[in-house]
Amino acid sequence: MRIGVSTFVTDQGVQPVPLGRALEERGFDSLFIAEHSHIPVERRTPYPGGGELPEIYYRTLDPFVTLSAIAAVTRSLLLGTGVALVAQRDPIITAREVASLDLVSGGRAVFGVGIGWNREEMENHGTDPATRGRLVNERLQAIIALWTKEKAEFHGEFVHFDPVYQWPKPVQRPHPPIYVGGGEGAFRRIAALGDAWLANSESPDALRPQIERLREVAGREVPVTVYAVPEDPDALEGYQRLGVERVLFYLPTVPEAETMTRLDAMARIAARFQ
Repeated sequence: MRIGVSTFVTDQGVQPVPLGRALEERGFDSLFIAEHSHIPVERRTPYPGGGELPEIYYRTLDPFVTLSAIAAVTRSLLLGTGVALVAQRDPIITAREVASLDLVSGGRAVFGVGIGWNREEMENHGTDPATRGRLVNERLQAIIALWTKEKAEFHGEFVHFDPVYQWPKPVQRPHPPIYVGGGEGAFRRIAALGDAWLANSESPDALRPQIERLREVAGREVPVTVYAVPEDPDALEGYQRLGVERVLFYLPTVPEAETMTRLDAMARIAARFQ
């Protein structure tokens, strides 16, 4: 079982270059970073975590700028979005950003995607929350076409473009893996378009029936990465017994010195499973 880290990279916490170097030096497998383009001041949508929305949500750096900076100072660390909000992203630009990251990193990009929860945020991008699932499906299909075809075109309910050229193509073939975030509502999207499931933080016991259900829906074994797992050896053993491919420790967004101390503690636990 591989062990990586998920976090929010902001202007107030550790910066990308020292973070990337520290993760690779400590043997972590991957980094998945969150994305929010902005947070509306007037917001009706409740924070899924309960209570007030943490400030990190409206201070996130652009994920592809961040991961490109980290790519330049690392050699093996997988570089993932966790998650990119495809409902708020132009598919042609996003396809180029992911492919460019894959090129400059030597084939280490992981495209973690989700449909988002903040209705006011997506409405500011012209997205109707009621149809965001169908919109995300089409945009992912269009992105895959741009990655894999010399002359790509797409004609759907929401996405339309006649044949176009777009380079660079990704280094990975047929394209960078698509990790689909969400609960059971995402299983059909995983079956049709995904390469792995980016599961929410769940105990091993709670995750087991969900993995079984995912296999039923997808008709195949689907690799699973679990977000924000506890730094607890017993829990990690449970994920390992389940056959989970990767777990992600959650790294709080704090200054560099505090980050390094926290990563040292995480690395000591991770070393028992590597």
